[in-house]
Amino acid sequence: MYIAMNRFKIVLGKEKQFEEIWKNRETHLEKVPGFIDFNLIKGSITKEFILYASHSRWESEGDFINWTKSDSFRQAHKNVGQHKDLYLGHPDFEGFEVVL
Repeated sequence: MYIAMNRFKIVLGKEKQFEEIWKNRETHLEKVPGFIDFNLIKGSITKEFILYASHSRWESEGDFINWTKSDSFRQAHKNVGQHKDLYLGHPDFEGFEVVL
């Protein structure tokens, strides 16, 4: 199994807007080979931002990589640039192979 995560630093006061975007977003994941599940998780709060992470599980790293090269991926990310004011910097990607 493979876990893919993106960490987002969201400007304080913009968290509800950020969450609504994700709640209403069409991910196109349900039909992607190897996709298991997805969660948006909220973390710590600093004086500047609140931390969120997208967390998806895949059958394999190859399945995840194939998705990133697919039309489903392009459709799910087509409007990302419209909300730059919510973010402090770009998301930080982390990928993990499940050992146990």
